[in-house]
Amino acid sequence: MMKPKPFLRRAMWLSLISVSALSFSSLSFSADATERGDVPSLTLDLENVTVSGLSSGGYMATQFQLAHSDWVKGVGVIAGGPYFCARGDITTALSQCVNKVEGEISLEGLNEKAKQYETEGKIASLSNMKDAKVWLFHGTQDTRVIAPVSDLLFEQYKLWTDTQNIAYINDKPMAHLFPTKNNGVNCMKSESPFIGNCDYDAAGAMLSHLVEDVSTPDESLSGQIHSIDQQKIAGDDAKTLASEGFVYVPESCAQGEPCRAHISFHGCNQYADAVGDAYTTQTGLNEWADDNNIVVLYPQTKKSLFMPLNPQGCWDWWGYASSDYANRDGAQIRAVKKLLFSLNSAPSTINASGSTNE
Repeated sequence: MMKPKPFLRRAMWLSLISVSALSFSSLSFSADATERGDVPSLTLDLENVTVSGLSSGGYMATQFQLAHSDWVKGVGVIAGGPYFCARGDITTALSQCVNKVEGEISLEGLNEKAKQYETEGKIASLSNMKDAKVWLFHGTQDTRVIAPVSDLLFEQYKLWTDTQNIAYINDKPMAHLFPTKNNGVNCMKSESPFIGNCDYDAAGAMLSHLVEDVSTPDESLSGQIHSIDQQKIAGDDAKTLASEGFVYVPESCAQGEPCRAHISFHGCNQYADAVGDAYTTQTGLNEWADDNNIVVLYPQTKKSLFMPLNPQGCWDWWGYASSDYANRDGAQIRAVKKLLFSLNSAPSTINASGSTNE
């Protein structure tokens, strides 16, 4: 099949704006709650990391978890689809992985790609997935990423992971957004900043499934959001990322207590230059992290109107930043791993390639 000419590809790209979860916004990040000094010295457990994300961030959460499933032990996905759904092509992403499914998607074919990457050493052993904790969510009013797409992700995980370790919540009447107890916009509308006042604590439900023995948080926050220099830390791997990323550090962690780590990937047009501090402060993750000794890393993308074309600041789940976007060699996956490891002052048993030393 002939590939579309460049001007057609650009038109397809622009059409993604209308079918994606997230519309443009021009807010600047508020520094009121952000400490721009150095991140405190932290002692992180980097052998039991969890990740999560919304929409494009959900796709990235799955990619990152498979790449490093030897030390990323849990994943939460809100409105995402199966691993390698786009197969490295934006036209496939638009026709099968967002708001429609044209033709049949072969999970066997997608899983074969994962097996190929495993054989090549580009992702961790798929045997790690058996005991992984998986939390999936899809709102019944979500028309931006439709239910059959998220259902395929559920079916895919069932091929890898013990079903007792998988939770799939797909019966809540909510639109395409990050559901919270009382923050954000109308739960029935997919509007910026795509955080919904839904009387449902998705962050709490997710972390309670992914992490053992978490405590319900109180209403106060002890910690601080810190800014980190993504370009300085990750170098060339951060070319498609924003200059700044953010990390929430509970006071207990700042004072030297051993802490867990969680990475939260925002959705398209949910990066800081688009929605300010909404995603880093309103999802409820910080509240749960604060009372459970969890440091939360919020890496940030940026929009680009030129090559690589990424007008909505999405995470790379179709190959705009790297042909290896879905494995350990992908630029964004390497960059986020560097950001996470830069936060830790304790010795690690994970080697430079990102795998554990046996």
